[in-house]
Amino acid sequence: MSTRTNTAPRSATHGATVPAGNFFRESFIVFRRQIRMNLRNPAWVLIGIMQPVLYLVLFGPLLEPLVSQFPGAPDNAYTFLVPGLLVQLGIFGAMFAGFSLIGEWREGVIEAERVTPASRTALLVGRLMRDLLQLLVQALILVGLGYLMGMRGSIIGVIAGIVITLLIGGACAAASNAVALTTKSEDVMAPLINMVMMPILLLSGILLPMTLGPEWLQNLSDFIPFRWIVDAVRATFNGDIATAQVAWGLLSAAVLAALGTWWGTSVFRKENA
Repeated sequence: MSTRTNTAPRSATHGATVPAGNFFRESFIVFRRQIRMNLRNPAWVLIGIMQPVLYLVLFGPLLEPLVSQFPGAPDNAYTFLVPGLLVQLGIFGAMFAGFSLIGEWREGVIEAERVTPASRTALLVGRLMRDLLQLLVQALILVGLGYLMGMRGSIIGVIAGIVITLLIGGACAAASNAVALTTKSEDVMAPLINMVMMPILLLSGILLPMTLGPEWLQNLSDFIPFRWIVDAVRATFNGDIATAQVAWGLLSAAVLAALGTWWGTSVFRKENA
């Protein structure tokens, strides 16, 4: 009597080295499916862009008379405001990316993907590609509106600022996916994100420079890497690219992107183990 060994399809790549060609192909397949889902229901894209646009339209005119009083701020309110809103878009928009993943998990999509021989990392990277493309489109819309409202900034500096924003957006999207697969509940994830995002919004200088606050608040904000990122993006919009300030902001964004991707990949692999 012969002995028959059954091997589950998902073990084909789990724990094994996946060829680069297969990895990118699998990531693109996941990315393409996610894009099709977004195109069928673009509400999330519109919701994501509305908040910074409202800040730009409603808060910009109020800020304009005060900009000249900000230490080191440009003489144009929108050149100061748009970079901060760009980082806000990268952080807040990407942090809500995990909600769609909870829906997919509840509908059994994650389980269906789990039984395929696709790389577990590709299942996450494909979703991150979708999130970054969405962020790029939103960033271009925001910057375009900023120029229409009087923002002044060098093209190279704006491109550099968008690159930094994409890095921090990728970090937040990966972390959001990790939290989503850990909690598996919108009721738990929503207050958790709000609890983390509120100090970041207040201490990163997105809307107002931290130099306006008391010394103890400025010292506290020095420990928030998002403040370095906001300062770096503002510097790039002013044309100050080859500076230590931009280097620290770019390094902070790159480190957070690496940590977020590592965390998201680890949780995704563990979930699909």
